[in-house]
Order: sequence, then C-alpha cells, then structure tokens
Amino acid sequence: MFSHIMVGANDVEESKKFYDATLAAMGHSAGTNDKNGRCFYVADGLMFALTKPINGESACHGNGSTIGFAAKSEAEVDAWYAAGIANGGEHCEDAPGVRESDMGGLYLAYLRDPSGNKLCAMYRMG
Repeated sequence: MFSHIMVGANDVEESKKFYDATLAAMGHSAGTNDKNGRCFYVADGLMFALTKPINGESACHGNGSTIGFAAKSEAEVDAWYAAGIANGGEHCEDAPGVRESDMGGLYLAYLRDPSGNKLCAMYRMG
C-alpha cells in the first residue's frame, strides 16, 4: 500500500543524527543524503526519508499522526527509545511498556524527533 514515508525536518543533519541512532538500535544502516539535501533510509524495499519542506516554511508535526517502526523484541524497543533520548528526541505519551489491545499485547515506546514528529517503536508480543 505504501511506497515510502517522508517527514519534514527543520535541520536534516540534526534529524539524521537522531534517526541514524534510533534506527541503528533496530539493526538498520545510517541514512544517505542525496544532492538535494534529503536523507533516505532503505530496508527490505521500504523507504523512510527526511527533507526540508519544499515550500520553505518550517517543518511541523501532523496532529494525530504517528509513524511506527517495527521492532524484533522488547529490548530493541528500549534501545530505540534510549538512542532517541540521547540524540535529541523527546519523551511523549506513557513510559515504554506493554499495552493490551484487540491485537494482543504490544510493547511500545513513543518519542518526538527533533522536528516534533511523533514516533513509535512497536514489538508485537506472543
């Protein structure tokens, strides 16, 4: 259904530092910048990207929007969260932990990136 996710970043290099650290905690390679100053992360045919807004205005988060990253374990969620806090991310929502849902147990952690985008690392338990 999706070809890619691109988020706005006020400072692409600051955001790249944050995403390089958080995604490395999940086993992904560092992002690659293109000639236009955008940064791309590619894994398993999927793409996540950072860009300064084309219209020249400040990047802002989407109210009600969350971008979720799949984790392989609770420990990976915790490592993602710790790397994010250490690299300019801000805590949001509840502390990392288990949430029960109609889909079963989920281990989740939430952060805001340096531009305010809301992110989640999620491990589907059991």
